[in-house]
Amino acid sequence: MGSSKACPCLDLLVVVVVVLLVAAAGSAAAEAAFDENYAVQWGADGYHLVIRGTEVNITMDQSSGAGFRSKSMYGSGFFHLRMKLPSGYTAGVVTTFYLISQPEDGGRDEVDFEFLGDKAGVPITLQTNVFVNGRGDREQRLHLWFDPAADFHDYKILWNPYQLVMFVDDTPIRVLRNLTATVPGYPFPAKQTMLVRASVWDGSGWATDGGRTKVDWSKGPFTAGYRGFDVSGCANSSATPCGSPDLWWNGGDYRNITAEQRAAYEGVRKHYMNYDYCADKGRFNNTVPVECNYA
Repeated sequence: MGSSKACPCLDLLVVVVVVLLVAAAGSAAAEAAFDENYAVQWGADGYHLVIRGTEVNITMDQSSGAGFRSKSMYGSGFFHLRMKLPSGYTAGVVTTFYLISQPEDGGRDEVDFEFLGDKAGVPITLQTNVFVNGRGDREQRLHLWFDPAADFHDYKILWNPYQLVMFVDDTPIRVLRNLTATVPGYPFPAKQTMLVRASVWDGSGWATDGGRTKVDWSKGPFTAGYRGFDVSGCANSSATPCGSPDLWWNGGDYRNITAEQRAAYEGVRKHYMNYDYCADKGRFNNTVPVECNYA
């Protein structure tokens, strides 16, 4: 005879569904609102920078651009923003995500993602740069393997006592190890805390064709989208030292890139990079900066 008891698998199914719903709710809750960690820095007129909870749109027209900054300064971390760049004719338009110490004058440290717009049909250039104690001149430029104006992508900066790595999605595009303890004169941003910043601004004087091609305001306004406002970083108010191995981004898995990441990084350098200051010996009196010998 058949049993009148319900199948135990139904109880299991209910448990699984509840767990999935809780996980989904937790995932949704993890999406940080802009004002949890960031504040408007300029362009706060309700048009040039528009906050929609977990997304921000920055618009540049002839009257202004806009920018925002983190509320805290950080001494290490794994920072990211998801960005969708302005599309179409964007010559002269510079869209950024970067870390920068304070004050900005003099001996600042800085780590830059700078997206340089161009004429319609010409790929946007991603320029990265690293300043240490006020000195930059470490530009690398590449064309990405996708259109960064077509959709949101993740741009990340891992900065800890061991290395500085810049990622596009999960692909490393720039690596700087911290060799200051063993290589005299080796530059690494290790001594100053930094803000997270982002902006869209008019770079007509230099960004496209060395400044020969300017912003065409008739093609505007130019709008970029930003998401991903959670921050994994050691704030200056933290009771834990920012170099502590207890912070996950300082752990053993983040002290060197993996073999797979190294292969992907070399692939980017070979196939997508079109300028590397380390290869520009004429710029440095037929030599290269010291860090270029350890790339």
